[in-house]
Amino acid sequence: MPVRIAIGLAVTVVALAVAGRRFYWITRLVRSGQPAPERWENGVLARAEAELTEVAGQRKLLKWTVPGTAHFFTMWGFTILLLTIIEAYGDLFDKTFAIWGIGHTAAVGFLEDFFIVAVLAALVVFAVIRVKNEPARRQRESRFYGSHTDAAWITLAMIAGVMITLLLYRGAQVNTKPDQFPYGWWAFASHVIGSALHPLGSGVNSVLATLFLLLNVAVIMGFLVFVAHSKHLHIFAAPFNVAFSRRPRALGGLNRTPDMDMENVSEDTVFGVGLVEQFTWKQMLDFVTCTECGRCQSACPAWNTGKPLSPKLVVMSLRDNMFASSQRLLHQPRATAGEEPAAAQTVEVETLVPFTIEPDVLWSCTTCGACVEQCPVDIEHVDAIVDMRRYEVLMESRFPTEAGLMLRNIENQGDPWGLGQAKRAEWTDVLDFEVPVVTGTIPDDVEYLYWVGCAGALDERARKGVQATARMLHRAGVTFAILGPRESCTGDPARRLGNEYLYQEQGKLNIATLGEVGAKKIIASCPHCFNTIKNEYPALGGNYEVIHHAQLLEHLVQERRLVPGDGYQGKVTYHDPCYLGRHNRVFEEPRTVINAIPGATNIEMKRCKERGFCCGAGGARMWMEESIGKRVNMERTEEALGTGADVVSTACPYCMIMLDDAVRANAKEDEVRVLDLSQLVEESMLAGTGALRTGSEGAISPGSPEADGE
Repeated sequence: MPVRIAIGLAVTVVALAVAGRRFYWITRLVRSGQPAPERWENGVLARAEAELTEVAGQRKLLKWTVPGTAHFFTMWGFTILLLTIIEAYGDLFDKTFAIWGIGHTAAVGFLEDFFIVAVLAALVVFAVIRVKNEPARRQRESRFYGSHTDAAWITLAMIAGVMITLLLYRGAQVNTKPDQFPYGWWAFASHVIGSALHPLGSGVNSVLATLFLLLNVAVIMGFLVFVAHSKHLHIFAAPFNVAFSRRPRALGGLNRTPDMDMENVSEDTVFGVGLVEQFTWKQMLDFVTCTECGRCQSACPAWNTGKPLSPKLVVMSLRDNMFASSQRLLHQPRATAGEEPAAAQTVEVETLVPFTIEPDVLWSCTTCGACVEQCPVDIEHVDAIVDMRRYEVLMESRFPTEAGLMLRNIENQGDPWGLGQAKRAEWTDVLDFEVPVVTGTIPDDVEYLYWVGCAGALDERARKGVQATARMLHRAGVTFAILGPRESCTGDPARRLGNEYLYQEQGKLNIATLGEVGAKKIIASCPHCFNTIKNEYPALGGNYEVIHHAQLLEHLVQERRLVPGDGYQGKVTYHDPCYLGRHNRVFEEPRTVINAIPGATNIEMKRCKERGFCCGAGGARMWMEESIGKRVNMERTEEALGTGADVVSTACPYCMIMLDDAVRANAKEDEVRVLDLSQLVEESMLAGTGALRTGSEGAISPGSPEADGE
């Protein structure tokens, strides 16, 4: 056996053994997680689409233009250059080796050289970015804060080693026998290197070709071993993580709906996640897929306002805990869903909170989903955080004390404020038309049930938005009714806090009520109610056609059943509610409505749409003290005020409350107003120049009593 074959095979066998052992160990760790049968429900087409857009297309990474483009060429470079790896191993045995079916076509030679150069150029870009960010790496403002950046330099060096040895190997081949490098000048970069090596002569180049071939194989195998033991494991893990992510997105409803039926509860039942083995295998796959890029961290409203929560650091801490717990995870019987792992029943194990994740980290989350939206490898941070909250609330009774009052109010009075059901319909008192309150079943001539929500029904500021919405629907000829005292909290704040039991009790109560009244089509003004009824009630047996009032307004404007007038003249900046925008992709409808107002100039904040910044109320944060760092609503409102807008508009009652509080705290209430989208449309009509239509009855004349709401 020739020496070069022996060396090449020896290096390969050793590297594959070391890397394979690590991959096997990680695979066993991931598979030790709880079952996640829903992850297999995605069809082949959905998974193929995810792989094409997220992995092959690098959709999320390309939003960050420069580093995204560099990563795109690096990823595709390694994919295309698999051809050169095959050729290198073939060359160990036969210098005339050609890949079957491809051969030595000019196009292959060009592609290989093009991507060698592209990858080297990308490495220069990465190096510049690293050098530029190195001084700030230890500062919170850097997305690399807390990341293992030293490993990144090793990665860049090893990738460069693969490319350089490949070029030198091919360049030396150019100067040996012609049949050893058959690509011709299409392999332009190889020929440039070959020209530099040409003076050494054919014999020396032949030796160099063998030397650089073996070095190329050695560096590739070394890189494989390194990847298996570093954060760059995502190179292999990301395609699987993306394939098994929730589709069409990992936002909206929470992933798991545990069985809270007390008849099925035993002393071994565990709700939520207190130990790492209680996560699902998909969540464990999330942990090992993290690239530590920090895009989630840079988007997180908690981190941006001085809170200790970094989604990246949470995932890294859970990954470290999983690795440290490997002996326990790999030497215990695999638990079934909802049961405590056997080892944890006999061995005292420290819970994740507070020993791995500090309580202030856990409770800082607004569940806005910015982390999930930004993650290029589809990690689902919010679900993991809520799972840990469930354990803290249901198993340990550990949660912020002020949130306890909110939970008791929902349980006893059906709303977070504890104001009671009797006040649910008071918001209709100022209306000059009757809003039907359903006592039996919804009448046949009523198209929608209007789900008002707790804030819209009970908070004075939020009521104004609901009242404006009701007037707009009435003017457009949309028939609707309300439940009034029969409406109760959807359970969203309880669920996001971690009290899954209370959420399910509220859900079952509301689903029963909706069934009794025969509800099929529902309008919701609160994005949290909208999201819960639309995306989460189906798991409890409640299936309805749900529309948010911003969507309905857009439809009515497009149909010209509502035609905004010029009663409003000024600049508007629109704040995207997280649970309407990111969680449910309702971005354009509110903007279409604003743009339809003749006198309104829409000014976007820098962080808008998918990158919108939270108001701070989500994740039950509305009912928790915010004593660490800057208030999230202040951060968001200062950005809105910086646009110079006269009106900050939104389509969420909780956002209205939070933004209005911050405007007042900035002493800007005389200059800037916070208005619901419906209020803005209504104001545009008050001058009497906007034609108002009432269904098939035609247009109401401008300036008529009907147009003025008289």
